[in-house]
Amino acid sequence: MEPTVNDPLSALDGLAAAAPRRALSPRYKAVASATAGSIIEGFDFIAYGTAAALVFNRQFFPNLDPTSATLASFGAFATGLFARPLGAVLFGHFGDRLGRKSTLMLSLFLMGFSTIAIGLIPNYAQIGTWSAVLLVVLRILQGIALGGEMGGAVLMAVEHAPASRAGLFGSLPQIGPPIGLLLSTLAFSLLTRLPEPAFQSWGWRVPFLASVVLVMLGAFVRRSVGETPVFEKAARAGQPADVPLWQLLTRHKKALLLAIGAKLPEVTLYYVLTVFLVSYASTRLGFSRTAVLQVVMLGAAIQIATLPLIGYCADRVGVRRFYLGGAVVMALCVVPLLRWIDSGSLVALQVAVAIALGLNYPLLFGPQSALFAAQFPVAVRFSGISIGIQFAAAIGGGLAPIVATALVTRFHSLQPVALYVGALAALAALCTRLMKNVPSAQTQTPTPMPTPMSLNSQGE
Repeated sequence: MEPTVNDPLSALDGLAAAAPRRALSPRYKAVASATAGSIIEGFDFIAYGTAAALVFNRQFFPNLDPTSATLASFGAFATGLFARPLGAVLFGHFGDRLGRKSTLMLSLFLMGFSTIAIGLIPNYAQIGTWSAVLLVVLRILQGIALGGEMGGAVLMAVEHAPASRAGLFGSLPQIGPPIGLLLSTLAFSLLTRLPEPAFQSWGWRVPFLASVVLVMLGAFVRRSVGETPVFEKAARAGQPADVPLWQLLTRHKKALLLAIGAKLPEVTLYYVLTVFLVSYASTRLGFSRTAVLQVVMLGAAIQIATLPLIGYCADRVGVRRFYLGGAVVMALCVVPLLRWIDSGSLVALQVAVAIALGLNYPLLFGPQSALFAAQFPVAVRFSGISIGIQFAAAIGGGLAPIVATALVTRFHSLQPVALYVGALAALAALCTRLMKNVPSAQTQTPTPMPTPMSLNSQGE
């Protein structure tokens, strides 16, 4: 399908093509900035998930039995994902009204503050139930910050990208979460070697307090990056929506619902593997915590290589077509992969997680930015992509450890969990089939510069 002037992707391509004389360096600065921010926020957010699996049940919920304490710990973890849609709405409004850059700076500082504060919370033995209250409040702030970061970061990359490389550019910030996961898991893997009393007392706090260094580095990188050419052109043409959320819900509701459905299996599988599995494999399968964390690190390390490669391939064959194929592959592979994990073999665990986290999951996560950005016009793109991603994260990721724990407690196997993820992957395939097409690099043709009138007509 050839892009047209009134198509959201056409607006993105035309505006990007309108500034061919811009130096290449701003593009790569933008990608570096987006990636650095996503690494930092990924580290901060995922550190909480690892600590929830290893520490928080004892530090903040010791008055409950072990199963209830684990569920409470995962429940506190889930509040961050449930807060992400609120962050998407808030930051999406300002990102569409005021610009991508300043909004991303604010999300970075909010994430840094809340993460450092988590490392300073007194535990249950010191202040009782107030410790759990503070933990949940700070987790909510983390969720709000990440709700603004993820959509904005990928837009910084995609909206700076050449039309034929949106998949590749959009995939580069996506390596931020696996690098953040790798750093977080490495930190906890080393700290779990401490004597148990030392780890429970102060060792778990170190990754949270170390976040101050990462936030300062991220702010330094991000402050040198300019606004995206797409947003600058739209702003000069007087295009920012007065209330982006209202325009999104009234004119682009179908695109939003399809994005949510397409995101669900990827984020569910991710949190099953990186949060639930840490607890399940160490308590029910008998593996050491260090061994499980090392397996997760292996999957994250593979992602760092596969995500850009997948983004490049998606540009070659078409982003939507590639995403659809990835959803089908996930639906077919998740049952045997989780069965391998349940076998109790360390080698099987390593192979299954390496394939699921390093290959299967990136088939959706890699091309996702370019696909979702193409579904929304510039005036509501920050809101659309952020809200779509974050509502799916709340539904899929927030519930993943809780649903998985409940299913395993009832059926004593990972197979119901695999069927749950597989059903979501089938839903994602259907949603992707109904999305707007994104032309491949071979079918891209130059598109005219959108006029203010044509930009106004998007979504009418």
